[in-house]
Amino acid sequence: MGEEVEAQEFSRADRTRHREKVRRNLDVFARMLREARFDTDDPMTGLEVELNLVDDAGDPALKNAEVLEEIADPDFQTELGQFNIEINVPPARLREGGLTTFEDSLRRSLNDAEAKAAKVGAHMVMIGILPTLAEGHMGLDSLSANPRYKLLSEQILNARGEDITIAIDGAERLRATADSIVPEAACTSTQFHVQTSPDQFAAYWNASQAIAAIQVAVAANAPYLLGKELWRETRIPLFEQATDTRSEELKAQGVRPRVWFGERWITSVFDLFEENVRYFPALLPVTDDEEPLEVLEAGGTPHLPELRLHNGTIYRWNRPVYDIAGGVPHLRVENRLLAAGPTVADTMANAAFYFGLVRALADSERPLWSQMSFSAAEENFHVAARQGIEAQVYWPGVGQVRATELVLRRLLPMAREGLASWGADSAEIDRLMGIIEQRCLLGTNGAEWFVGRMAERAGDDRFDALRATLLDYRERMHTNDPVHTWE
Repeated sequence: MGEEVEAQEFSRADRTRHREKVRRNLDVFARMLREARFDTDDPMTGLEVELNLVDDAGDPALKNAEVLEEIADPDFQTELGQFNIEINVPPARLREGGLTTFEDSLRRSLNDAEAKAAKVGAHMVMIGILPTLAEGHMGLDSLSANPRYKLLSEQILNARGEDITIAIDGAERLRATADSIVPEAACTSTQFHVQTSPDQFAAYWNASQAIAAIQVAVAANAPYLLGKELWRETRIPLFEQATDTRSEELKAQGVRPRVWFGERWITSVFDLFEENVRYFPALLPVTDDEEPLEVLEAGGTPHLPELRLHNGTIYRWNRPVYDIAGGVPHLRVENRLLAAGPTVADTMANAAFYFGLVRALADSERPLWSQMSFSAAEENFHVAARQGIEAQVYWPGVGQVRATELVLRRLLPMAREGLASWGADSAEIDRLMGIIEQRCLLGTNGAEWFVGRMAERAGDDRFDALRATLLDYRERMHTNDPVHTWE
């Protein structure tokens, strides 16, 4: 969830001082871009996975503090809800067998963590939204103990001036309210990181935006929320609503939401950071003692803490990241739009598809984003979230096309080419792209499997059916057989 902060209250003077400091950070960041001070020699890729915790019956287990204490591994961290944890997989280079390294590391860590979590009556599930969540889990008492989360919840609710409203119309209709941002905790995702040079950042971000709909269609895995069947990737509308700081009046005025697809193709990473500063007031106006210009002129690397903290409270589906490793700054695109799961194998197939496709498109002589409007990419994204693997999207040179057909005919070959450019092993490429291919041929992803399994239990009590189906899901998750091979 980003930078750690202590519990505190903010005055009007704090907000003024913080705004001035963020703008100084932005000026220094612009200078660093001009002076080419970034690590660009040998790009790394990264992976984070957010997990849900359930008890033996399949209901949410509000035990992340106990689980983390039992696991005792710094790669596992707290998340917003007490029924969430997150694992950060060490970064790797794809040309050095990074995909296999990620997969082996993730499986080993999750197997070890599952065994330890079971000692305190909790089990891990990789799914976009825990389908057995009920309205009773949506209160403040479900927030994790980290002061950052309580502060964020207070600031978002204060900015709104009213409770959060969740209104989603899908296969069924959901209306709910919440007095905290705990509904955001229902959204558990997989995040892919790709490091890039400042010169190439815009191409990688634009490419990531253009393919967002395809990723969601192929990998949708969040069809249920609070007992209702909604969108195939219900995380998308839920996350957009659960952290919305705008009242209805501000929405009517066109004020931009903090969960944001964006509104234009970019020409520089600076565009995104500058938009964040220009359009969004600080949620957490914490001001550090660092003077970034002094650090830079002394030959050091400024951490830009205010800019980074602010950036972490604007939830772009493809987020720009400024970070430092070994004293050297670098830039990453953080691709945050996919659900977790269903298996590690599925997760790695999703990662390979993203890394390969974004590389091929970023290297293309005729950029895809020069051939389609930004609004078309955004419309595709929401259509894919609603319809999942059945989605039809707009694609340049093709028009309206089923996402699976587009993947099979055009995008899989491009992803293979991109992975080869990264230096990925051909056997890795064949195995992981084969998973994506079979999903498309069979029309099966996590959401479709879950909905289909629920249909077999149509006569049962809804929550009993959800529990039973989730336990089936968890059993198959541990086999690591890709979801298209499940019964």
